[in-house]
Amino acid sequence: MERKLLVVVDYQNDFVTGSLGFPKAVFLEKNICDKIKAYRQNNDTVIFTLDTHTEDYMQTQEGKNLPVEHCIKGTDGVKLYGKLNELVNENDLFIEKGTFGAIGLADYLKEKSFTSIEFVGVVSNICIISNAVVAKTFQPEAAIIIDASCVASFDDGLHEKALDVMQGLQMKIINR
Repeated sequence: MERKLLVVVDYQNDFVTGSLGFPKAVFLEKNICDKIKAYRQNNDTVIFTLDTHTEDYMQTQEGKNLPVEHCIKGTDGVKLYGKLNELVNENDLFIEKGTFGAIGLADYLKEKSFTSIEFVGVVSNICIISNAVVAKTFQPEAAIIIDASCVASFDDGLHEKALDVMQGLQMKIINR
């Protein structure tokens, strides 16, 4: 039996129009919404990762290297962006993560079995690639898919390099 998973990575206010927002992130909204709807129509699984930090973010390793407060728990910045909120249902799993790769995603994938795991969201060269590697590690026989029309970065060069690296890791890049 084919089991598909869609992982929507960090498509949150702060990464789209907030403190770390960038124009290309805004343009992903329709494609990501369409992807979620397609998975829902097929009764496939959709989960969301949420970059989530605490008030002491600036004292963390990440905060020292990226000194821009973002996705602070309890703020609007941590919430899903735009029309994605209309597509959430009570069965959806939200995985909060305080770093690039989601430990909760690893734990989830240890307990499940999927034939394919697709990634959409931001940022392709940081959290998309980190979580795609997590998925490849914990579900080595699943097809790991990255839809290039549904991921972006603030840096076009790093975005393209990340797609190349993921392809080199035997992940399938579609709509490039």
